[in-house]
Amino acid sequence: MKKIHGVLLFGLTALSGCATWERYSLLTGADDAEAEVALEGPAPTAGRPQYFVSPALYDGEAYQATQQAAQKLHAQYQPQAAVNVNHYVQSMMHDLVANLDLVNPQMVIGMTSFVYLDGAYDQTDLLGNQLSESFMHEVHQFGLGVVDFKTTDYIRVTPQGDFVFSRDFMELKEEQPIEFVLGGTLVRHQGGTLINARLVSVASKKVAATAQGFIPQQVVDALYQSGGSEKLLLKQGE
Repeated sequence: MKKIHGVLLFGLTALSGCATWERYSLLTGADDAEAEVALEGPAPTAGRPQYFVSPALYDGEAYQATQQAAQKLHAQYQPQAAVNVNHYVQSMMHDLVANLDLVNPQMVIGMTSFVYLDGAYDQTDLLGNQLSESFMHEVHQFGLGVVDFKTTDYIRVTPQGDFVFSRDFMELKEEQPIEFVLGGTLVRHQGGTLINARLVSVASKKVAATAQGFIPQQVVDALYQSGGSEKLLLKQGE
């Protein structure tokens, strides 16, 4: 009877040992096949965050958008955009187009300098010339034809630079395909300058559109004279 119990006890111990070894193998990976896999490299941990990304999967636009969105969450200094002469010309251009008698995309317009109402009409200053340049940009933005009659037929190459514009009427074409001219007058006013702009037909001298505006003095003073006299003399053609 004792022999039978001994055999049974030995068999249970053997079975228990096998079960223990099998459990140990599952927990520790002591199996041969799993050992070979472990030698090739550790298996990635499930749910472990990745701190790298493949270059093929990198989205630069998404990254920049995320960074910009994060920056907006932090209060920071935002300088205001400086208001210059162009800001007021844009407003006047809207008024000019709003009361234009006939909007014709084929019409050709020439820009002239703005002159002072109480001064000589063949003289102007930096503000008058800048208004002409600003209106040229705005007219072109509205899709109307613009001719820059100060463009010569050649490029003058000098040690100081390469130039194509001129204010000497002897260097410009006598005839220009200009149907309308845009110009106006200036009036010095307390706190700034009044602007009177108008679009005039060259053939009939009929006023096709008008606009008025006011530029504060601090905006006018922001213009710096590059040199020479305060007023520029415009040469007149015959």
